[in-house]
Amino acid sequence: MALDDDIANLQSIALFEDFEIEALRLLTFSAETKLLRAGDALFRRGDASDGGFILTHGSIALEKHDDGRPAEKVLRPFTLIGEIALVTETTRPVTAIAREPATILKITRALFLRILEEFPVTATRVRARVATRLTRFAQELKFEKT
Repeated sequence: MALDDDIANLQSIALFEDFEIEALRLLTFSAETKLLRAGDALFRRGDASDGGFILTHGSIALEKHDDGRPAEKVLRPFTLIGEIALVTETTRPVTAIAREPATILKITRALFLRILEEFPVTATRVRARVATRLTRFAQELKFEKT
């Protein structure tokens, strides 16, 4: 894939649509590409997280239970997995298993924070997006309580 295609695909993900082009270039060049075979675990529930992943090819099943129940969700390309882990330490709430051969980009927390530091306009946009999402979430919780 050409760099312009990679950037366009990243911009299709809500968190990255406000990123400056140069920030997306740095992300594209610095993220680690991982190949998974069908059945490989990207991570397991309870694992410590050190960043997020972008699914670029294949599919990943998210499973809350390890008892053979069907997956709660199956993700397709250009999905961000582990958004919260980009900014804070947490544990994985689900197990992520490749349903078919898959390619992912691993974005470490250190890389994400470096991008925000080097691109203050991007950082401001990300903060605004997160604040808006938190406000909506709080309003939804308030609505559910009434």
